[in-house]
Amino acid sequence: MNLHQAKARFRFRFRSTRPPKGKPVDLPGFRVSRRRADEMTIAEQYEYWQDVRKGLSRRSVLRAGVFGAAAVAAGPMLLSRAAYADTPGSAVLPFGRHLAFGNDPATQMRVGWQLPSAVANPVLRVGTSPTDLSQTVQAEIRNLRSDYGTGAPLEQYYGHAALDRLAPDTTYYYAVGHEGLEAASGPVNSFTTGPAAGGSGRKPFTFTAMGDQGASAQAALENAQITAQNPAFHLLAGDICYADPNGQGKLTDSYNPSVWDSYLKQIEPVAQSVPWMVATGNHDMEAWYSPNGYGGHAKRLDLPTSGPAECPSVYAFTYGNVAVLSLDANDVSYEIKANQGYSGGAQTTWLEKTLADLRATPAIDFIIVFFHHCAYSVTTSHVSDGGVREKWTPLFDKYDVDLVINGHNHMYERTDPIRGGKPTRGAAVGDTVSPVSDGTTYIVAGGGGAGLYSLPSNGPESYAGNVKDVSGVAGGYFGAGGKVTEAVDWSRVRYRGHNLLAVDVKPAAPGGTATLTVRGISVEGAKAGTEIDRITLARTAATVDTPAFGSGALLAGAALAAGAGYAGYAGWQKHRSGLDVPVA
Repeated sequence: MNLHQAKARFRFRFRSTRPPKGKPVDLPGFRVSRRRADEMTIAEQYEYWQDVRKGLSRRSVLRAGVFGAAAVAAGPMLLSRAAYADTPGSAVLPFGRHLAFGNDPATQMRVGWQLPSAVANPVLRVGTSPTDLSQTVQAEIRNLRSDYGTGAPLEQYYGHAALDRLAPDTTYYYAVGHEGLEAASGPVNSFTTGPAAGGSGRKPFTFTAMGDQGASAQAALENAQITAQNPAFHLLAGDICYADPNGQGKLTDSYNPSVWDSYLKQIEPVAQSVPWMVATGNHDMEAWYSPNGYGGHAKRLDLPTSGPAECPSVYAFTYGNVAVLSLDANDVSYEIKANQGYSGGAQTTWLEKTLADLRATPAIDFIIVFFHHCAYSVTTSHVSDGGVREKWTPLFDKYDVDLVINGHNHMYERTDPIRGGKPTRGAAVGDTVSPVSDGTTYIVAGGGGAGLYSLPSNGPESYAGNVKDVSGVAGGYFGAGGKVTEAVDWSRVRYRGHNLLAVDVKPAAPGGTATLTVRGISVEGAKAGTEIDRITLARTAATVDTPAFGSGALLAGAALAAGAGYAGYAGWQKHRSGLDVPVA
């Protein structure tokens, strides 16, 4: 939604002077009806609050286009010399180091960290030996000022360095510092860039994933399990730290930005060496940062910029033979509507184009999509989101997405492969399925550390060593008109415990089979470290789309690389349209 659209929507919402029904909602400095508060987007809430806080009329605010002086700019902000603290630089110690890929994992890395106060001349020193950090990269400090109506504003400082033109598949060592604190004298950490494109990059690797972590003793236990998998990168499917514990995208939500300090310290032992790739969940809509609640993330996090400009946490990257897409389900959710439609459809348009391009790339075997709200889940809390099903699952079918990873529901759940909203076959623990012929597998790995949710009474736990297959499990989804109940037969594995997902990738030799072995791992008490689920997704060179499902699948990347099957994506599209295409 652009500024003009936001103003028009705001005028429509507030043109009536008739007091609506419902208990008023208290916001700092004014009261607004419950109905109006529930209908307002984050941008509209913030503008309304700033209107009252500044003593301006709504007409004046709309005419001036004011979005609030306390709003946080989306981009980096360099501090003036006068802004630096009087504390000696030697006493200001960096913490919370964390990595993220740039657009190309083989050649780009982004390094972030936090500082307890402002510093001058931040730098990162880097090299291919821990004893020779001879290259210096000028960094920047981004100041995040959080003025959320209660007490003095909180100032937070984040250091960032962009590393480009790196060599693929190479281990680098780095240290951060600033004026008064020599970087090379501090802790030295390392990271390894992704493989080069093409044949040399087709090597086995593992990555990990989860959602709904937070900052707590339980959440910290994930570190050991992640480290044990030796991952190339880690995916976090939204609800990052719970600085906003309410998760409604409202100014009335509780909010404590200092929780981010604890969270970054908590993940640092892993994230300082493993790229930490995040999607945004409902608890990550921090409404005090207008216009969409993501202004704070722009100061704390660096993510790839390959997605639509309207959506800062939407991006894609390719690592070896796997393409990974991060989506922002707040844009399409029917359950929590504070950011519903904020991209104006740009995200879904980008998604389809990106999926089509990826399926036309011979070197890519697997496409993995991760986001927060569940496409398919039967927990008694959030259940499934009809907006996700309506907008995105048809595209997952059309382009044969192999694996979808969600959070939101705090447990572990895996579906049978699904196409057209229905399971195509049963997939027990340990089975191998073909995404091309069977459909997409959906996994909820929302047990990253937050409190656990319950299961329906007729859908008991069922996992490795405790298999209880049932049919007609009570489920539901949030549709455009509210919550809808449904009985489902696609819920195959359910584990009510904290968990981690580990995915082992094995590329195909020419004419062979590429596999994703997906393992669910418990991080719960005495079960910690044990395997609760395993499923293998296989793409074989000779495998093509099964016409009965009309899915929009493409040949396995390995088959195209070997010159087998239909002659590329354009040829396959002609075949799907009933036109004659010669076989290579």
